[in-house]
Amino acid sequence: MISSLHAAERGAGSKTIVLLHGFGGCHDVWGEVISSLSASARVLAYDLPGHGLSLDFPGAGLAKVAARAVLADLTARSVKRVHLVGHSMGGAVAALMALTEPDKVASLTLLAPGGFGAEINAPLLRRFAAARDPSDIRACLVAMSGPLTRSMDHIVDSLGDMRARPGQVEKLIEIAAAMTSGDRQGVIPRDQLDRLAMPVMVAWGSDDAVLPVTQADDLPAHFHVHHVLEAGHMLIEEAPGLVAKIIQRNMNRRARPLHPRRAATG
Repeated sequence: MISSLHAAERGAGSKTIVLLHGFGGCHDVWGEVISSLSASARVLAYDLPGHGLSLDFPGAGLAKVAARAVLADLTARSVKRVHLVGHSMGGAVAALMALTEPDKVASLTLLAPGGFGAEINAPLLRRFAAARDPSDIRACLVAMSGPLTRSMDHIVDSLGDMRARPGQVEKLIEIAAAMTSGDRQGVIPRDQLDRLAMPVMVAWGSDDAVLPVTQADDLPAHFHVHHVLEAGHMLIEEAPGLVAKIIQRNMNRRARPLHPRRAATG
């Protein structure tokens, strides 16, 4: 049976990097990051269930469904160990994957991850879910980005193409409603996060309008936290070069460092 979960594959090497986009995105948003990473590693960029070429994946919407789906797909590909990266909703999925099969995750890099606090900008996410035409998509991306926003023409085009597929916008509206029920999001308990022994790096934009940067406070002591100055929620699009460097740096760290450092990056 062929899996209905889609992943774009680039590069080759002894290490495999798995990239998980945020809500409303697709594997295309990682283009610039992949260009930096694929020279020395195999890179798998997934379309999460309910998104893009994984639109029809059964049970799409819940992060735990996506976590199980990606883990099963990696097993089907005979991938034993990965450097795992997730943004926003994809960050929640990545954290759940690491909790479920910790031996499979060599390092965990989380970009403004979901599930680290109940507060969420539900109206903005629901607006983004319903955006169909380029002007609406662009307006949402600008609202979710920081003051130094780069040109997002290629992202607008990719997301526009994705949302033109029959049923895609309706599925996003359904997922957004479930994800922001009561204008809150589900939370991964801190004591569960503390069990993660692999190197964990968290990057968060100082001007995040979707998930407040304060959700990066009081994380387990062995997590490294980067506050990305003047960046918003869309770190992949706003600072792809920095994101690639953060991923590579975390891949070279050892588990459970004795003296974790917190850094501000601009």
